[in-house]
Amino acid sequence: MRDLSAGPRVLLRRLRELMAEPLEPQDRLDRIVSQIASNMVAEVCSVYVLRSDGVLELYATEGLNKDAVHLAQLKMGQGLVGTIAASAQPLNLSDAQSHPAFRYLPETGEEIYHSFLGVPILRAGRTLGVLVVQNKAQRNYREDEVEAMETTAMLIAEMIATGELKKITQPGLELDLTRAITIEGDGYNEGIGLGHVVLHEPRVVVTNLLNDDADREIHRLADAIGSLRLSIDDMLSRREVAQEGEHREVLETYRMFAHDQGWVRRMEEAIRNGLTAEAAVEKVQSDTKARMMRLTDPYLRERMHDFDDLANRLLRQLTGFSGRAFDEGFPTDAIIFARAMGAAELLDYPRANLRGLVLEDGAVTSHVVIVARAMGIPVLGQATGVVALAENGDAAIIDGDDGQVHLRPVADLVKAYEEKVRLRAKRQEQFRALRDVDPVTKDGQRVSLLMNAGLMVDLPQLAESGADGIGLFRTELQFMIASKMPKLEEQEAFYRNVLRQTAGHPVTFRTLDIGGDKVVSYFRSQEEENPALGWRAIRLSLDRPGLLRTQLRALLRASAGTELKMMLPMVTEVSEIRAVRELMQKEVQHLSKFGHSLPRKLQFGAMLEVPALMWQLDELMQEVDFVSVGSNDLFQFMMAADRGNARVSDRFDILGKPFLRILRDIVRAAERNKTPLTLCGEMASKPLSAMALIGLGFRSVSMTPTSIGPVKAMLLGLDVGLLAEDLNRALDDHTSIASVRDLLVAFAQANNIPV
Repeated sequence: MRDLSAGPRVLLRRLRELMAEPLEPQDRLDRIVSQIASNMVAEVCSVYVLRSDGVLELYATEGLNKDAVHLAQLKMGQGLVGTIAASAQPLNLSDAQSHPAFRYLPETGEEIYHSFLGVPILRAGRTLGVLVVQNKAQRNYREDEVEAMETTAMLIAEMIATGELKKITQPGLELDLTRAITIEGDGYNEGIGLGHVVLHEPRVVVTNLLNDDADREIHRLADAIGSLRLSIDDMLSRREVAQEGEHREVLETYRMFAHDQGWVRRMEEAIRNGLTAEAAVEKVQSDTKARMMRLTDPYLRERMHDFDDLANRLLRQLTGFSGRAFDEGFPTDAIIFARAMGAAELLDYPRANLRGLVLEDGAVTSHVVIVARAMGIPVLGQATGVVALAENGDAAIIDGDDGQVHLRPVADLVKAYEEKVRLRAKRQEQFRALRDVDPVTKDGQRVSLLMNAGLMVDLPQLAESGADGIGLFRTELQFMIASKMPKLEEQEAFYRNVLRQTAGHPVTFRTLDIGGDKVVSYFRSQEEENPALGWRAIRLSLDRPGLLRTQLRALLRASAGTELKMMLPMVTEVSEIRAVRELMQKEVQHLSKFGHSLPRKLQFGAMLEVPALMWQLDELMQEVDFVSVGSNDLFQFMMAADRGNARVSDRFDILGKPFLRILRDIVRAAERNKTPLTLCGEMASKPLSAMALIGLGFRSVSMTPTSIGPVKAMLLGLDVGLLAEDLNRALDDHTSIASVRDLLVAFAQANNIPV
């Protein structure tokens, strides 16, 4: 590809001057098309802009009938213009009328023109319109002319993106860039948030498009690419990156893309054709994204993300952009949009301003999702492509209940959601009125309602929710949000602060549950084929006794003079509990030897999450002071259904007979061994499934703080005796596979129980 000739270079200079002049939008567009036509010796130059209804409307023209402006229209995929918009590819034709996609618009008077060059107007890979030149004589336009047109299209794309063309858009119509969009995803935390988009990694806005010295810009590009490659090599050389496995393969592919000569050559050619280094990166990025967004192969689409991320890194290198989402003021009603992010990154945002979190990736068990739920904000995951469709400051609604995010919602939808939020607030007021009401069922059964926690930000919700205490305190969250391993003193101060802020309410600390999907950045681990079944939780802790003993010592010291209640995660055999007891005894002896005060009472428990414990129930109940059922893991292991896999996570019903029978066996084992029993997990957070648990005999459940009110409202109207009869009869019936869920719904409706 050759450098731009003098003519196109002059065109770009004049267009840059036009963009800086204080002109009305229509006048600016008219002068742009006139300048292009004059410079390229074209008899026609036209700009078509894509509207929100999928129609390409003629916005300006030089050479065609002026009366056709804002009247001539083509649908996406219709005619040559519609074909360019749909494919995001240029069309360079010597005889346009012989092309099968040609469509004649009589109002334009274009029947006398034969040669045709059209290029898509792209921004971030999205088609915003089409720029066209035409001539009567048959000819093919030169490569440098195509490049000049594509560069000019970038300038027009910025006019559209900044909203300048809104003034000349017909009343009642909107441009595609501002159209309302609804994206489906997975609701990871309930709730509704109305606010404005904050891109976690905001796009770099390139304002300096045209260069004055191509050699200098190529040198700048080379320096930035060199720095980018070094940073990737550094990532690969770090000791915490496993030497083998999928993670390293991904990084190796990433490095291969960074060294791709075709990618570099296309950017250098764009610079020689008049663009600055950063504008060249943006042009190649947008062209690549436009092509790959139309691919159906999921592997190739994933590679698009790699190229996109590389381009963004390169743009930040060239512009010195900090990448901060709120350098210029943070909205009071922020909904964070991200491809993926870490838990600590979410905590960097001001909590009072957050209204929701939308992720392209992630799973319900992701660290950031756990933290977001602890913060009480709605979360949506698996919202494919949402980041590319959003702009900073866009109005948005996140619906964690229905698993949707609405971008740039229409007024009627906003009103409907505002009403929905008011109704939710009214319900929350009703639940708050129950805060100090004792959780006793209609027939006199008291049920302890506890909450799950793991961060200091959770603790104020203890008093707000009216929970009896904390049934599950996830100690690993302190490790997951830290940049390095918390020292003994830091752990002790943290646990002491938790006990102080809970003001005498019972707190059950779960020892470290890291490993598997809970990867700690500073902790060296190896890739595992089945991490959920691998080296995690108590297994990891017993293999790293120094880590476990440090935590036990911190818990003992923090609980001096009070009660310490702690439990072990992922227990598979009773022998593991005995091994931890021995380590605990050594810590008790060590602290006593050096005169440290000890807890006045120590309760030692275990989580029942691994199916193997079902055949050790009596031994388990006799070995510990209490048992807590981890319903999330127990269900996924029992059903062999990964709860992070969208294809199977909803395949089996947690209220089906098999799992409810398992839970009933656990309750009966606890009763005959007189061992206190609780359940913590998603199951306890839903009024209907919590009702089933109470019917099975659970008298202590732990849940998200926002679920305390709805669950309490349910149990206050519940006659447990009546429910237990119906439930046990259904579970004992081996002749029917009828859904227990249907029975529970019918029971709630018949007895006016809110579920």
